[in-house]
Amino acid sequence: MSRNKLWILALCALPILAGCGGGAKEEASSEAPAADAPAAPAVDTANAGGVNGSVTYAGADTDTPIAMDADPVCAGLHTTPVDTNEIALKDGKLGNVFVYVKSGLEGQSFPVPTEKKEIDQVGCQYTPRVMGVQVGQALAIKNTDATLHNVHALPTANPEFNQAQPQGLPPFDKTFDKPEVAVHVKCDVHPWMTSWVGVVDNPYYAVSGDDGAFSIDKLPPGKYTLEAWHEKLGTKTQEVTIAPNQKVDVVFAF
Repeated sequence: MSRNKLWILALCALPILAGCGGGAKEEASSEAPAADAPAAPAVDTANAGGVNGSVTYAGADTDTPIAMDADPVCAGLHTTPVDTNEIALKDGKLGNVFVYVKSGLEGQSFPVPTEKKEIDQVGCQYTPRVMGVQVGQALAIKNTDATLHNVHALPTANPEFNQAQPQGLPPFDKTFDKPEVAVHVKCDVHPWMTSWVGVVDNPYYAVSGDDGAFSIDKLPPGKYTLEAWHEKLGTKTQEVTIAPNQKVDVVFAF
């Protein structure tokens, strides 16, 4: 091969060799890695106050007796008639009303309680009938009765579940991932059995007792919207302002 042809081949090979060497180095990215979002601040309860409240009802008690004859075990657990208990009314005071802070706590952080809440099936009824849990908090469901129940939750924001619970089985735990007031829980075996679970994203809630009274403690100073929820009568809301170390009296009238 002539000398000229060798020079031509050598010149042609130079770009290929440069390519094998990687050529120019890539420029470093000018974008900094995304920083984690700052954690929401914890609530300062140093000067906390709270709410002392009561719930009244001016209407009639429309509860009716429950016929439990379809299950002799259930019927045998009661010596006197049991009513539907939708309107837990006594001397104008209303029980089983779920009261919670609906707004005013935005941007705050609330750790999930490690304490489990519990709902039992006693006398072929759910106990308690109305209760509250925080998002992510474990709810232990047990069956004390000597008969088969099934626990059928019918939420709208959280996943539905339906689990049989014969006598003797240990309690099982459930959690709810989203706020929802309130989740209906029923027993398909005994259609009169019903319960309601208020699921909220903060620990500031309560259920009115037989005397209509409720209390929400350790509420930091601020302006809040309280909501009172009842399974049959709907909801009522009130605005409250809590000063440092102040307890505010509230009445919800249905």
